[in-house]
Amino acid sequence: MSEPRHVLFLQSSSELYGSGRIILQVLEIYQKEGLTPIVILTGGGPITSELAALGIKYYIQNLGILRRKYMSPTGLWNRAQMNLKALKFLDELDETYKFELVYSNTLAVVVGAYWASINNLPHIWHIHEILKGPKVLVAFLRRLLDRSTPAPVVVSEAVKDHWKSKLRISKPRVIHNAIPYEEFLKGDFEQIQDLKEDVDNLVISMIGRINPGKGQLFFLDIAEQVLESYPHCKFVMVGDPFHGYEYIEEEIIRRINSGILKGNVINLGFRTDVPAILSQTDIFVLPSVLPDSFPTVILEAMASGKPVVATDSGGSREMVKEGETGFLIPIGDVNTAANSIIELVKDSDKRNLFGNKGRERVLREFGQTKFEEQTIDHLWLHLAKD
Repeated sequence: MSEPRHVLFLQSSSELYGSGRIILQVLEIYQKEGLTPIVILTGGGPITSELAALGIKYYIQNLGILRRKYMSPTGLWNRAQMNLKALKFLDELDETYKFELVYSNTLAVVVGAYWASINNLPHIWHIHEILKGPKVLVAFLRRLLDRSTPAPVVVSEAVKDHWKSKLRISKPRVIHNAIPYEEFLKGDFEQIQDLKEDVDNLVISMIGRINPGKGQLFFLDIAEQVLESYPHCKFVMVGDPFHGYEYIEEEIIRRINSGILKGNVINLGFRTDVPAILSQTDIFVLPSVLPDSFPTVILEAMASGKPVVATDSGGSREMVKEGETGFLIPIGDVNTAANSIIELVKDSDKRNLFGNKGRERVLREFGQTKFEEQTIDHLWLHLAKD
């Protein structure tokens, strides 16, 4: 029996939002290819039970994850100290596992690229971000990418276009996200209490982790305008805040408890029953106000057969076909967004047509088979087969 071939995976979050769900797909593929993943998490969270179910060993270690809140002298000093401790931890772990490949999921994890570089190991960076600044951070990541990662995976053409002009050596490769769609195709879920109080209500939902870029407050601006003429609409929000962005959640709660939004907006917070919520959604909205690299939730909504209204930026324009599966709206343009939603509110045939076309598109263009084939091909560019 041959010795196990260990791959080190460094994961930036223990949650099961987009990047967390995608890394689970990658881990399963690597297992099928005969490799043994070892995962390092920064803390406990929902992903740990998924790893346990896959039989994947994981460790908890502060990896000095980069966030905007650390972009200050004291914050950067803190990150440097955490990364030094993480480097020592990886050295010790390597004595046990003798890693052959390092895989860093998201640009927030930098220690893996540096550790792979100094240990002369192949490194894969899975880039989910379109990062505009700070300039010093972008420059640092550019240099580290060129030094450590010849062929980073990027989740969309938008991410590729953003980074390829900055990189001098690294050549990004697009592998569009894909997820298991079975749950979203079912459609036979029990009614969620209070989500649709009346058969005449139309449910307009958004799902996303609360942060400055996801556009929750823009969503509420849109809701106010739609409700002025169509009070039978029910707006639903799903998602909890990243640590440090609780103030946005507080503003959301303040707004939905006053004025025309009161009683017409439901804030569900973090939920694990997203397929059921989408099955009872009539129109899905993703109102990101910063470029969203390739939001997995749009794939989920399309697989659920729902028309999508999303901001015309980042990866959304690679997913939504304007006038066929939904509408693309300018960032921050409340009037255009509201009018696009109202067009769908008034036309059930169009909602059904867009939803059906969206489901066909997601299964054809963003299926798991294609994702798996591309991931396997990319993997064996970096390792020699036994």
